[in-house]
Amino acid sequence: MRVAIVGAGEVGKAIAANLAESHDVVVIDPNEAVIEELTYSLDVLTIRGDGTELGSLRDAEVDRADLVIACTDSDETNVVVCGATKTISDAFTIARVRRRTLLETWEGSQGAFGVDFMVCTDLLTAQTIFRICGLPAAQDVDMFAGGLVRMAEFVVDPDSPIADETIYEADRYDSLTFAALFRDDEMIVATGDTVIRPGDRVVVIGSPDSVTDFANDLTMADAEQLEEVVVVGASEIGYQAAREFEAHGYEPRLIEQDHDRAREVAESLPNTLVLESDATDAEFLAREHVDEADIVVAALDGDEKNLLVSLLARRLGVDRTVAVIENLQYAELFETVGIDVAVNPREETAEEIVRFTRAEHTEKIAMLEHDRAEVIEFEVDEDSHLVGGPIVDVTSDLPNGVVIGAISRGGERITPRGTTVIEPGDHVVVFVDAAVLDDILEEI
Repeated sequence: MRVAIVGAGEVGKAIAANLAESHDVVVIDPNEAVIEELTYSLDVLTIRGDGTELGSLRDAEVDRADLVIACTDSDETNVVVCGATKTISDAFTIARVRRRTLLETWEGSQGAFGVDFMVCTDLLTAQTIFRICGLPAAQDVDMFAGGLVRMAEFVVDPDSPIADETIYEADRYDSLTFAALFRDDEMIVATGDTVIRPGDRVVVIGSPDSVTDFANDLTMADAEQLEEVVVVGASEIGYQAAREFEAHGYEPRLIEQDHDRAREVAESLPNTLVLESDATDAEFLAREHVDEADIVVAALDGDEKNLLVSLLARRLGVDRTVAVIENLQYAELFETVGIDVAVNPREETAEEIVRFTRAEHTEKIAMLEHDRAEVIEFEVDEDSHLVGGPIVDVTSDLPNGVVIGAISRGGERITPRGTTVIEPGDHVVVFVDAAVLDDILEEI
């Protein structure tokens, strides 16, 4: 597949790095230093130019592209890039935007602006925050097969019931598959003999109820008892996160220092208590009983501010903190100093876009541990390597690093076992080590 990427910011770089080995990639960006860096770091063609200009698009031979991804930092620029592309190419176009209102406008008239698919970074991030907040100890959560299947990654505490158990001993859930463990810098594909150690991050795939039960057992908590939610910062992500909580029946509190912005979001969020104050004021946090919150979401404009707010919340005694980070390099630092989950908007966006470059029938992907592994949902056709016998047989010659996590057939979920037979038309959710991803995509 020939892919043209317009904009080599963090999102563009992440997508280019993910696709460079398996696709013909060209990147357009006006910044000479960025172009030079990409030229030496990735096996991609680079064009210094303006993606809104037909000359730059022609230089990149966009007329031969299968997919054009517009992911500059400007919503308007990305829309124009897609429109310009359509004048010289039949390529499928994707525009990355930040404003939800622009997404809603496009959804109301799909196909408008020359955009075939639109990704809203802030909305995706808010939805991710909501999913993660609903499960104790979860580092990542995603839904597959129209909500029939949930994937989640959890940290195993020393006092967890499954700590020091084998996968065989911990496998006491009817609709749950243990996919893998991340231990420091090592990834371990789960087998019955694999021992779960304290500090491991364990990835499970199964029914939403089973994953919730597993989360509750893992932490000896109740995922359904999330009541007090505090969102710090009425940035667009903070606002969208509060809106997500409202939409699911919660009544969050939102702290915003700017008077005009606080009033604006208060009028838009009828079930959210908006507090106008500086969230780094420890006395204010104590006075407003923020220590009683089940979770604090730091969504200010600035990684350092989000780190400070999260640390203050932990110091007050908040059980769980989630922080938005723009610089992905800070993710490990945040988690090392005690922030439970760091969510990166650019990573969420790249995850949503990359699925369009996967196998023809790929429905959804989730990247884990900064793209060290992926969970992929795809529709099986009659030519797939997975069709033709029990799972234990058809997967025996696949590379190590593949676990079939769940199957959806005709709207019904099937928990895969060795004797399960996959049929054409099934939707299969698979965990794949990134090191063997290209080989697996060729087989499935």
